[in-house]
Amino acid sequence: MLDAERNQIFGEWIEAHKAILFKVARAYGTTHSDREDLFQEIALQVWHSVDAFRGDSAVATWIYRVALNTAIAWGRKEGKHGRGREEFEASTALLMAAPDRDPRLDWIYQRIAELDEVNRSLALLMLDGFSYRDMSQILGLGESNVGVKINRIKAALAARLAKEQNDEL
Repeated sequence: MLDAERNQIFGEWIEAHKAILFKVARAYGTTHSDREDLFQEIALQVWHSVDAFRGDSAVATWIYRVALNTAIAWGRKEGKHGRGREEFEASTALLMAAPDRDPRLDWIYQRIAELDEVNRSLALLMLDGFSYRDMSQILGLGESNVGVKINRIKAALAARLAKEQNDEL
């Protein structure tokens, strides 16, 4: 594939699916700087992956696979991202100051950031409405395993929310 063709496809993919890159970077990066670096790394890997796309899945599914694999590898390579994490509130103080921010969205992203790599990936895919089949293909898990993990994530989030609401009373 010629670079001009790859660049055109890449531009179309990024324009249509940049929200995926932002979501994954937000879930896996702990600071604003980390999220920017991770976003760039994911974009680079998507650009490199254009030639490998065979059309066996939807473009969004492919981009999610590339993004999640890149984020997981990035986190392992850059061990500092998993250790000594800053408090979520401290690392997003500027974002929290925005008047139109929904605190429920901040809460869910904070909880997702606390999950291990696989469950974090599943939570993001679940929020975007991917089927268990698509999730299993993206992450290389069995569909039944995906279902079990999703149910456990939902139950843990519901329990956490109930506990936090009871603590406020």
